[in-house]
Amino acid sequence: MNYLAHAYLSFNNTDVLLGNMISDFVKGKKQFDYPKQIQVGIQLHRAIDSFTDTHVATKNIKIKFKPAYGLYAGAFTDVVYDYFLANDKSIFADDTALKQFTQHTYAQLLYNEQWFGEKFGKMYPFMKSHDWLYHYRMEEGIQKAFEGVRRRANYIRETENAYSIFISHKQDMQQWYEIFFPEVKKFAADTLASLLIT
Repeated sequence: MNYLAHAYLSFNNTDVLLGNMISDFVKGKKQFDYPKQIQVGIQLHRAIDSFTDTHVATKNIKIKFKPAYGLYAGAFTDVVYDYFLANDKSIFADDTALKQFTQHTYAQLLYNEQWFGEKFGKMYPFMKSHDWLYHYRMEEGIQKAFEGVRRRANYIRETENAYSIFISHKQDMQQWYEIFFPEVKKFAADTLASLLIT
């Protein structure tokens, strides 16, 4: 999953949130350079990613992107999950609820600015000023997020096809999201509780 889901699955724990958000930028034993609860967030992120990658819903969404995008099908699937989460009225009842969550998330992250590291430190101002977490709610936000995948990819030349795949299969993808998200939420909550007591 992408940034919105990892933020939400930090369960309003400020230190866990930072670890969850910077995890992709922290390699190997570098995780042990951080305070304990930030380490927990890094570990939680990795556990969530493993759970997500092996879930049947993820596999069924990835199938749609894989012929055109190969190994990057998973990255597009991560963005798709954030779109459906941002529009999940059982979690964010309306625009205001999502906006409040995103603004609170940026403020929580800033509290731990000293632990951002170089790469997240460069990215955070753009994330906040362009409100990436909120813009997952809109289809044009998904187009921009897909373009972000292209910029980080080694061989992807376009994402217009990826967006067309998303639009064409949106209903099916939403059904897979509705199966997946309650399960990953329970998994994340249980995993976090276990990590916090070890």
